[in-house]
Amino acid sequence: MIVFSRKLAESYQDRLKGKFPNENFIYCDTMEEVNTYIRDTEVYVTFGSDINEEFIKKAVSLKWIHVLSAGVDNLPFASIRERGIRVTNVRGIHKTQMSEYAISMLLQVYRQEKSVIKNEENQVWDNQGISLREITGKTMVVVGTGAIGSEVARLGKAFGMYTIGVSRSGKKVEHFNENYKISELNQALSLADFVISVLPSTKETKDIFKYEQFKAMPNRAVFLNMGRGDAVMEEDLLAAIRAGEIEHAILDVVKEEPLPKGHPFWTEETITITPHISGVSPEYTNRALDIFEENLQVFRRNGDNYINPIDLTRGY
Repeated sequence: MIVFSRKLAESYQDRLKGKFPNENFIYCDTMEEVNTYIRDTEVYVTFGSDINEEFIKKAVSLKWIHVLSAGVDNLPFASIRERGIRVTNVRGIHKTQMSEYAISMLLQVYRQEKSVIKNEENQVWDNQGISLREITGKTMVVVGTGAIGSEVARLGKAFGMYTIGVSRSGKKVEHFNENYKISELNQALSLADFVISVLPSTKETKDIFKYEQFKAMPNRAVFLNMGRGDAVMEEDLLAAIRAGEIEHAILDVVKEEPLPKGHPFWTEETITITPHISGVSPEYTNRALDIFEENLQVFRRNGDNYINPIDLTRGY
């Protein structure tokens, strides 16, 4: 039995039934409904936030969890590992929309779009008081060199940027001119016009961007976080912005979402807030099901060449 934690549109249900006519697909609206099937569920397809220790105990037949997002940091990894349950996700399907988002946000800062829109709203014609710059030829440091980071770098190269990647291993990755280890982060940051974080949430990445890291960046640097909010020590970022250590911060993710009303990030002119939308795309479900379908075939033939297997010891 394959249980989905959310109902899919009928067109997607028909697609799955057409490709896998012998499978028993169950689509649920609520966790109460999921719980009626949990003991007989072999495969659970979810966004991940509904799985806890109690869920794993009840799901006695569970063999595989497929997470329809890249983030798996909320899963109870120790219990899953103890049971020998396989976990996969849809890592990589965000690369197109998130890389487009990144470039659009850098352009938003350099082309002064906040001021342009404000002038339009106030019916002000001002083509002298707004300073427009070019992102072409700048240096981009991408922290996290997976599928998304590599695609951001590829688009950066289309703008003639010099691209530097930072990762745990520091190994060479396509579309980067240079690659640094995470232990060399400050050295890489010192070279940046733009810093883009696409880090997952792990023990090693939590609060990795502190005041020290913002101070290491040139004061012209634009910092963009579209990975995980807990990568940033938010008090330090605010202090660095106010001290002029960096020029601008763009945050699509924050520690507390939604960002509370009255939070100082809202009113800082040199901070741009977007509501965790960098991964949104009309193609999301299609791409997510492509990976699920490939992995379901692997699962049924007892193979081991899954797309996007999660290392349960590392959490990603």
